[in-house]
Amino acid sequence: MAAPRTILHVDMDAFYASVEQRDRPELRGKPVIVGGSGGRGVVASASYEARAKGVSSAMPMAMAMRRSPEAVQIKPRMQRYQEVSREILAILEQFSPLVEPVSIDEAFLDATGCERLLGDGPTIARAIRRKVKDALDLPCSAGVGPNKFCAKLASDMAKPDGLAVLAEEGLAEALAELPIEKMWGVGPAGAAKFRAAGYRTFGDLQKADERDLAKRFGEGSVRLRALAAGLDDRAVTPDREAKSVGQERTFSVDLEDPEQQQAELRRFAEQIGERLRRHHRMAWEVSVKIRTPEYRTFSRSRRLDEGADTTGAIGDVACALLDEFLREFARGRPQPLRLLGVTASALTPKEGPGAQRPLFEDPSRERDRRIDRAADSVRDRFGRGSVQRGGPEPRRGS
Repeated sequence: MAAPRTILHVDMDAFYASVEQRDRPELRGKPVIVGGSGGRGVVASASYEARAKGVSSAMPMAMAMRRSPEAVQIKPRMQRYQEVSREILAILEQFSPLVEPVSIDEAFLDATGCERLLGDGPTIARAIRRKVKDALDLPCSAGVGPNKFCAKLASDMAKPDGLAVLAEEGLAEALAELPIEKMWGVGPAGAAKFRAAGYRTFGDLQKADERDLAKRFGEGSVRLRALAAGLDDRAVTPDREAKSVGQERTFSVDLEDPEQQQAELRRFAEQIGERLRRHHRMAWEVSVKIRTPEYRTFSRSRRLDEGADTTGAIGDVACALLDEFLREFARGRPQPLRLLGVTASALTPKEGPGAQRPLFEDPSRERDRRIDRAADSVRDRFGRGSVQRGGPEPRRGS
């Protein structure tokens, strides 16, 4: 029997319209319709204020404007949406290297094996939604399930701006009452044919005879019987390698103590290092992100002489970059900070093709590696919270 999986589906809510409302705050709370004008223009995206008036995607623009004459009509800015989409994917890749974009505004994420470090599926989904909101000021819905089909179903249930979970236990029974229209790949015309043949719900498909399905709807319909029971063995397939691993936090109370600031950076370094080691990757560049109470954002980066996957190496560089910023920006005086973040980038395989080796390895790093191996072993055995580095605990925001 295959090991259980934890799959997430993240779907941006009214993506184009939400980006426009974010970029133009005067549009918040107003009906916004993104799409082409003219006689053949259609709706590409509609805000939820416009949807409340009966506007939907793919609707002729003329009909949409009749239903919501007060709506603000905006021509799509595809380059802008693609730019934001890349930012969203970068956030998802901070949680797992297995991210499969489905379209510009949705993606699957395989979090199997990430639970020890990041928590269970719902915890990871909540963290993703919070980070997308904090970093990009955009709403998204997330679904968690044992496979891609169930995760997608769950995210549809969660809309708008919510989170839903379909657990593996009792899954077929939980899906049985769903209408056939919810089946992935069955459009309105197909749903009408299924209903005419007596298949109105997932439960009807679960009880269907495979030969009858194949005879009526073709061989491909047999797979729908498995999906109706919540069975789906497709893997999450990334179309690119994750290029960085990062961690950041916005504080509910500005962080003023320099020791707490450095302790927070080292906590990030510990999480990043563990993820690099788990995926057998080395980082050759470390960056810090800093935001002041006035919402001024700064970043500092340093290229490394040797690849790093240890807490000590990443933490040392991050703290040095923070010191560098404080010397330049605050003339060495304590500086309250609203946000701190660390990113390890320029990733290469630790072994095998593509691996890079330094000319001269720092022998002091061997101690760091031994400590990290011991800490990883303890976490593997006793769980994520079983061992942590020392340091003062800062007050944290969401």
